[in-house]
Amino acid sequence: MGDFQFFDIILFAMIAAFLVLRLRSVLGRRDGHDGSGHRDPFSRRQTTDEADDNVIPLPDNNKSLDIEPAAEEDVETAKADDPLSQGIAEIRKADPTFNMNEFASGAKVAFEMILGAFAEGDSQSLKPLLNSDVYANFEQAIRNREDAGEELEYTLIGIKSADAVEAFMEKSYAHVTIKFVSEQVNALKDKDGNVIDGDPDRIIEVTDFWTFARNTKSSDPNWSLVATRSLD
Repeated sequence: MGDFQFFDIILFAMIAAFLVLRLRSVLGRRDGHDGSGHRDPFSRRQTTDEADDNVIPLPDNNKSLDIEPAAEEDVETAKADDPLSQGIAEIRKADPTFNMNEFASGAKVAFEMILGAFAEGDSQSLKPLLNSDVYANFEQAIRNREDAGEELEYTLIGIKSADAVEAFMEKSYAHVTIKFVSEQVNALKDKDGNVIDGDPDRIIEVTDFWTFARNTKSSDPNWSLVATRSLD
């Protein structure tokens, strides 16, 4: 009986080690010296440049079940009546390392990071993840909230789905739009602690469309959030 218990302990230890290594491969490591603690979830490599301190390396193995390695004939073989398929093929022609499954996983991490930083009023963490226009909008909203003495209470319960709905090339820039369906708790309180919007005791389902972009001719592997919209 003792031998079986010992075998179980070894087995569980091996499983735990595998899960830790897998988590690190997707989310990267935080060593307490990364500044804001928020990293770019779309980068597939790390460099020694200071700018790359905001990077979460994603696995670059092209081993997803439904995405084959990029090839020149992708654009020709993509379904002519499927704009999303055509768009992904165009992006992969410009960037053969692009993997839609890995991108969607990174987008989910970015979604959580960006909304969390916005709720906390952490403009510094937002800046490397957003383009200038989106950052200006987020920064202004944070300033308006601070000037009014308001506080946003936000909890992301979970992301139910994160699906690509649009992909296209615009000159050298790749664009991918992800439809996020999430469950959240949101409540905006005034300076006296009164709820003026939302409900801190109610979980709501929120649908957002976020568009990310990257210059495929640039050596910078990072993607930026360039547009957002929500369904009311």
